[in-house]
Amino acid sequence: MKPIHTIHRRESKQIFVGNVAIGGDAPISVQSMTNTETTDIKATLKQIGAIKEAGADLVRVSIPTMEAARAFKVIKQQATIPLIADIHFDYKIALEVAKYGADCLRINPGNIGRVDYIREVVASAKDHNIPIRIGVNAGSLEKYLQKKYTKPTPEAMVESALRHIDILDKLNFDNFKISLKASEIFMTVFAYQQLSSQIDNPLHLGITEAGSLSFGTVKSSIGLGLLLSKGIGDTIRVSLASDPVDEVRVAFNILKSLNLRQKGVNLIACPSCSRQKFDVIKVVSELESRFEDIITPIDVSVIGCVVNGPGEAKSVSVGLTGGDPNLLYLNGKTHSKIINENLVNEIEAQVRSSLKNL
Repeated sequence: MKPIHTIHRRESKQIFVGNVAIGGDAPISVQSMTNTETTDIKATLKQIGAIKEAGADLVRVSIPTMEAARAFKVIKQQATIPLIADIHFDYKIALEVAKYGADCLRINPGNIGRVDYIREVVASAKDHNIPIRIGVNAGSLEKYLQKKYTKPTPEAMVESALRHIDILDKLNFDNFKISLKASEIFMTVFAYQQLSSQIDNPLHLGITEAGSLSFGTVKSSIGLGLLLSKGIGDTIRVSLASDPVDEVRVAFNILKSLNLRQKGVNLIACPSCSRQKFDVIKVVSELESRFEDIITPIDVSVIGCVVNGPGEAKSVSVGLTGGDPNLLYLNGKTHSKIINENLVNEIEAQVRSSLKNL
């Protein structure tokens, strides 16, 4: 289905996290974060694999200790996706994982402490050609900003970001991206809007600590949708109290809904009503499960009756309209009649057959 509106993205510098371009004309990348103990190498690698399989472009791994840094060395050697090392305060851990091949350092230069420590980290990032992600979070603003503003505000978050940016600028380092995250939607949106007009570095978007799979998906969709619809954002993470794989799926659904990036099946389905000629909810649920492995973009519609069914079916690659009989459409033309018992199997077969011809 051809979109009627194109989002014009904010112009930004382009950096690389491993082989993944961030910013510029690169597609908006999707990332998630492992929640295993990093020192449990086997479990962490398994989760990284699952996140990658779900379609993520990048994976962030927390490195809170030197022991975790040593585990990261092994993980990095075996992982087949760029890894971002998440570090707070301890500059020695940043130096260690840089040697081990981290593709990006998530560390705020202003939180490292002494100026000579900051110089060492930046010098290492330069030597290894590793970008830095400045990550401002409303829940952990610097004490002087907490005192100045009395509470988290978009202005406080932007001031924090500019402080960290100034440190890197003085060290002649511009290979960085920035995030400004809060759990409150409008605080996050206003902060990104303010900063996006002052710098041209790539922006990493997220509504931090968004909540459960259900509510967090809603919050993230609204917050990220507001920003992405205005062209703001170069890489995203949906932060959910759920399996990291869920974060990736929700992120792609957000991008897909805004026609910013297509991945997998775009399944158009009616909410069902008494007009339906088959159990729409059951069929759609089963199809979603069967389509999880599909990465190639394809539009599919499943409508329970003839009111909107034919119109939707004529605008997608594979469409089903409920009726007496149910009709299957391929590329806008009626193809065959299907009985209820064969709906899921037949639609799946036709989708996979259509993919071979794309």
